[in-house]
Amino acid sequence: MKAFDLQRMAFDKVPLEFLGEVALRSLYTFVLVFLFLKITGRRGVRQMSLFEVLIILTLGSAAGDVAFYDDVPMIPVFVVFVTLALLYRLVMWLMSKSEKLEDLFEGKPVIIVEDGQLAWEKVQRANMTEFEFFMELRLNSVEQLGQLRLAIMETNGQVSLYYYEDEDVKPGLCILPDKCIERFTTVPEANQYACVRCSHVVDMQAGDHQLCPRCAHPEWSKVSWAKRIT
Repeated sequence: MKAFDLQRMAFDKVPLEFLGEVALRSLYTFVLVFLFLKITGRRGVRQMSLFEVLIILTLGSAAGDVAFYDDVPMIPVFVVFVTLALLYRLVMWLMSKSEKLEDLFEGKPVIIVEDGQLAWEKVQRANMTEFEFFMELRLNSVEQLGQLRLAIMETNGQVSLYYYEDEDVKPGLCILPDKCIERFTTVPEANQYACVRCSHVVDMQAGDHQLCPRCAHPEWSKVSWAKRIT
């Protein structure tokens, strides 16, 4: 076999005429996926649950195979799409009848901020990290956690936010990127400090250095009193 053989890399043993068939197969799978999404009433990927994403990935695998493999017949792939559409409808109906089954397939919303602090124990139980949440919060113009009464990670990946009124905003952890905030292991002055990992707020005196009583992290930052900009 010759290395860097452009003919082999581009076509291998496929005749040039097969490209027309690939185009037709691609159009066929595009139409099938489009019809599936229209029939099931799906929205954007951002709004899909875990079960729905699994269905789409399975469809994508079938669509990819039939699009450019000449030995994959088109009718069996159509049967795959019909089967998945019926399965989807069946599972949706069963979930409407069973809350336990809905939790199994869809998952449960996770509280990530409660009363101005990261719901650390709940986030840990869900095997999640705080970094992705902080990014989502910044995209919603949240500067510090004390602005939030409640933040919930929904089953489709979106975050629902419930804010304090300006007069009720609490001191909280600033969630701006690291270069925008100072971190301390030994605090320079008496103030309230927030653990940079779990957001637990503690009154500390100048020279204090301690582990967070909530998550045992050693780094702190001064709390922020910033109000939400609307």
